[in-house]
Formats: sequence, C-alpha cells, structure tokens
Amino acid sequence: MGVVVRPLATGGGLVTTISGTSLIITADKRADGAAVGRVEWDRAGFMQPRHGDDYAAALPDGLRHTALHGEGEAITTGTYPVVDVQEGWDLASMLAIEAPGTVTGYRADGDERTTWLAHPDGSWARATSYGGQLPLVHRSGPRGLWDVLDRIRSYWLQHGELPLRGARVKITPDGHTGLARGSWRATL
Repeated sequence: MGVVVRPLATGGGLVTTISGTSLIITADKRADGAAVGRVEWDRAGFMQPRHGDDYAAALPDGLRHTALHGEGEAITTGTYPVVDVQEGWDLASMLAIEAPGTVTGYRADGDERTTWLAHPDGSWARATSYGGQLPLVHRSGPRGLWDVLDRIRSYWLQHGELPLRGARVKITPDGHTGLARGSWRATL
C-alpha cells in the first residue's frame, strides 16, 4: 500500500516518511491527481509499527539463527570491511529500498566483527572479520543480499553519496511511489 493522495486538495502539501528508512518526502498535489516533490536532505527516525498476534513474523522461524551460524551455499572474501548497517542511516535506507523486508544485525566481540542480513524469502548473508581484515562472507538464497549491499557501497564510494537524498518523488493517484535521481530509479 502506497501513500494515499486522493483526499489531499490540488495544490496541497504532503510530508511523510518511508517506513523502515530515515527518508522524509515532501510533495505537492497536482491537478492530475499525482503528487510530486522530493526526498529531503534531513533525516527522521521512527519506531517501526507494532504488530498484532495475527501479523506474520518479520523472518521465518530459524532464519535469524541460520544467518548467524549457517555455512551457506557460497563462502567468499568480502570486498569491504564489516559495517553496522543500522548505524549508517543512508546505507540502511538504501538497503530498505533496494531489498525491502531485509533485516540486519551486528555484533562486535573484541577484534571480531560480524554483520548479517536476512530476508523473509530465505535469503541471508553473514560477514565476519578479525582485526580489521577483509571479512569472510557466508551466503545463501535467491536474493543475493551481500551483492545488493556491495552494489550500494560501491555506488556510495564512486559517487560520494547515495542517490536517495534529494531524489525526485512522484506519487500516482493510486499511491504508487517512484523515486529518481540521475540515472537511478526505484519504485516503492
């Protein structure tokens, strides 16, 4: 379900966030029923919505444990140091846009650093490094979560920032939201 703009009067302004990110959207409603605006440069952090007893868990039973301890379908050496994704607000927001539903975790124990990612479709990845060395990455599942994270970090290093902040936003009358900045595009 996207942003509902129908009740907004033509010319009316909208300020909202994108759930699971630190992104703030501002937009004005046009006569054609769409709202256009941008992702603001400021950040906002909100608690995730609470879920009732009948709401499905974010991850299937056992997937978090598998992400932390599983051997995986592939084991490689990572390109980048281990990072706490949630502490990098832009990194976490970009991951939420590129791989919605992904859950992340991080732990540090002495010189050992581990970050993990898991998705409800069963995909997961875990990277562990010792003493600042490049990490050993275990991964499994159809989504290629570590590859998604590496593509985001590569973009960040090549361009000096991620394309989210300042992106143009268009919300259609039926609530579909598109983001665009330069050649980057995403649909929520």
